[in-house]
Amino acid sequence: MTTDVKKLTNTKDVIAYLAEKFPECFSLEGEAKPLKIGVFEELAERLKDDETVSKTRIRTALRHYTNSWRYLRAVKVGAVRVDLDGAEAGIIEGDHQQHAEQALAESKAAAAERAATKRKAQQAAAKPASDNNAKPKANVSAARKARAKSPAKRHSTGTAKATKPSVNLTAAQHDQLQIGQQVQVKAGKVPVAGQVTEIDRDDIHVQLQNGLTVKVKVSAVFVTK
Repeated sequence: MTTDVKKLTNTKDVIAYLAEKFPECFSLEGEAKPLKIGVFEELAERLKDDETVSKTRIRTALRHYTNSWRYLRAVKVGAVRVDLDGAEAGIIEGDHQQHAEQALAESKAAAAERAATKRKAQQAAAKPASDNNAKPKANVSAARKARAKSPAKRHSTGTAKATKPSVNLTAAQHDQLQIGQQVQVKAGKVPVAGQVTEIDRDDIHVQLQNGLTVKVKVSAVFVTK
């Protein structure tokens, strides 16, 4: 009798699974240990018969783990790299620390920008509707006079308002999508710009410009022509 194995697809769940399988290498809190260069190949070999995780999910989880602030702070000159069993597997050199510091600075800057964008959006949403709709009385009177003098223009106003700049979109093909690619996501009536962060079979993870990340099907992802 065979038992169905639940395939892990969430990145956090995969990292937790790796920490459980290899506690001397991965951790979920506290100070992280720098990993052996080429640890992915070692993981792929050790877990090749493990139906819980796929190579794709391992690669994605490993990328998230090594790009975390906790891990990047641990990459210091002289620190010891470890393999899956915690054995010494190299030493952090100067260029490794420099690369980690640069990646950490860029990640913090991006997070600050996302937070600022989200804060501005919240402030704009909290503004009273009356503030957005308020117009000088003089302009209202002038507009009324203009409409009274030009009936034809008055009748065509509705059409003019209904016309919006069109965005030429084409449905994305799964095999053409890549991590980091700029796309448009149709989560409602209006397409929203974002960047692909994960590709999990038919599920595409896209980080929107407001900082939020959504998971959609390939059919909801479009690219501009």
